[in-house]
Amino acid sequence: MRERLLAAEKVRALEWRDGALHLLDQRLLPARESWLTCTDIDSVAEAIRGMAVRGAPAIGISAAYGLLLALRQRLAEGGDWEVALEEDFQQLAESRPTAANLFWALNRMRERLLRLRDGDDVLAIMEAEAVAIHQSDREANLTMAQHGVDLIRRHQGNEQVVLTHGNAGALATGGFGTALGVIRAAYLEGMIERVFASETRPWLQGSRLTAWELAGEQVPVVVSADSAAAHLMKTKGLTWVIVGADCITANGDVASKIGTYQLAVLAMHHGVRFMVVAPSSTIDLNLESGEDIELEERAQSELLDLAGTRVAAQVEAFNPVFDITPADLIDVIVTEKGVVERPDKAKLAQLMCRKRLH
Repeated sequence: MRERLLAAEKVRALEWRDGALHLLDQRLLPARESWLTCTDIDSVAEAIRGMAVRGAPAIGISAAYGLLLALRQRLAEGGDWEVALEEDFQQLAESRPTAANLFWALNRMRERLLRLRDGDDVLAIMEAEAVAIHQSDREANLTMAQHGVDLIRRHQGNEQVVLTHGNAGALATGGFGTALGVIRAAYLEGMIERVFASETRPWLQGSRLTAWELAGEQVPVVVSADSAAAHLMKTKGLTWVIVGADCITANGDVASKIGTYQLAVLAMHHGVRFMVVAPSSTIDLNLESGEDIELEERAQSELLDLAGTRVAAQVEAFNPVFDITPADLIDVIVTEKGVVERPDKAKLAQLMCRKRLH
């Protein structure tokens, strides 16, 4: 299957070339494909904050490259670059506070810095580390896709009708996608009849990004309103809800795109299985439960305005970006290290002790 998946890679969210980070500006999709060129940390941090790049894995990869650009600048300035670089770590860490992969990537870059020795080519070594972070995510996507397909085949076989929320595809990662990677791989295996993509208010990641990715590969996709989920589960023969994650805590609670929690509640009521697909870098064992996750809230204007024009009454808006799905509503978590069914603290700890499964 791996070769088929590699051949199916068509969309890239980011590229590192010629000493700069190039980002596909996801705010403009699907109307226009435009690339941003980031040559310093400020442009990377702004791209993350401004949603030009989004999806926890892609944010983490972008942050690694952003730190590399900061390091290049600090070295050129001279002086105590290691002390100055701490400001850059902080700037990137504050760009999107919920994405666990962001902190994982920054910590991995920091750990590599601490292992440097006198005489090392600092820039070359740190560039290799950022590229390795990018490549490892791509490899993880392929492995997760295989695990997810095996799981679907074992539980329900062919002709699946699935629902996904947000965008956890190639646009959100360094490769094939997490949740959408499983869906794409299952379609290639002849197991998916139809995909429902919820529109995912207010940024419309489902109708703009997920539908764009799937339609571009001729996967049968239907966009539905977020509020139609219960009706879909009751009337359209849904068998799986498959979503990504921005953070998974030690007990298996999952922070994901706002609206995911209610999908999990509805799925349990309707007997629809609920799958979370995310790399192990999304799992933070230092967080006991979802109560410990800092949930990002964004500007009220994202709900009250449309293309810069006020469409709501003169009222306040509550605009959380993520919610917490409790572990007891999740049937399975799929990672590159393996699969955890009915997740809990012991199972997640055991998973994180494993080496990667192939």
